[in-house]
Amino acid sequence: MNSMLVHILKDPPILIVIFTFIFSLIFCTRKYSYVKKQLMYFYNFIKDFKKSDLNFRFKEIDEWMCNNPYVSASWLEFKNTLVFSESVALKTKDNDLTYKEVSSTVQNIQTTVDPLYFFNAESMITSKFNFKFLQTVPTILTGFGPLFTFMNIAVAFGKIDFSSQEKTIASVADLMSSMQVAALVSVFAVASSLIFMSFEKLLYNKFCQGPLAMCQDRMAKLFDNISSEKFLLELLKETKIQNNSVSNLIGELPDDFKVALNAGIASNLVPYLENLIYGVNQLNKQMKETAKAAGKSDDVDELF
Repeated sequence: MNSMLVHILKDPPILIVIFTFIFSLIFCTRKYSYVKKQLMYFYNFIKDFKKSDLNFRFKEIDEWMCNNPYVSASWLEFKNTLVFSESVALKTKDNDLTYKEVSSTVQNIQTTVDPLYFFNAESMITSKFNFKFLQTVPTILTGFGPLFTFMNIAVAFGKIDFSSQEKTIASVADLMSSMQVAALVSVFAVASSLIFMSFEKLLYNKFCQGPLAMCQDRMAKLFDNISSEKFLLELLKETKIQNNSVSNLIGELPDDFKVALNAGIASNLVPYLENLIYGVNQLNKQMKETAKAAGKSDDVDELF
């Protein structure tokens, strides 16, 4: 029994099936382990950020994302959809700069496209290795079955010798042995294909799908999704508010100018006129005293 098993396992077609099966398992495990490692590295970085911190720590996120080749491509595309809490620079009368928010409703960093559109299974998992090869492995293993089965049968029929009775009996015995091995090739091929498909699905869900879902959930919580139409509507509202404020300011400008002019006259011109009248009175008084001392008539006094 053991010798027969060893003989079967030494058959080249069966060895090819077994080698392909083992190689595929190792390749699948290594690639899925690599994906899990990178996704967990990505998740451990973004989980420490809060939505309220994005405006202050966005540069830190941007540098890390751009320097990480695993997520840099997805991040650069996603960054183009971000809407920041923009502000405009205004100059005061002292030439100092003050900043005014464009929209009072957009206070954090938002996105006009769902993060799942960029951070999905294709961009974060299947594009990082030869995923199509893993999908074709079951087909390859299954195809090995009929391929090597019919090849063994063809080789076995070619070895039949009808030249003598003894050779005929011996060649028929070899034919039956080859038929057994040919059938076992199909069994090994189909069994290995089924085992690989089950193993690959379980490993994908555990090593790839789970960590990816965690990353997607965290990105969705960090960046609120806002449509571009909604943001334009917010800008339109703010523009209307600013136009209304300017209109009110222009309407109040004449009254404010009148009040300012009256205040300027009261604070500057009136004291000046009072000082002028006081000076004239003092001059008149001095001239009267001079006229009395000289014994002349006071024409200036009569004038006033």
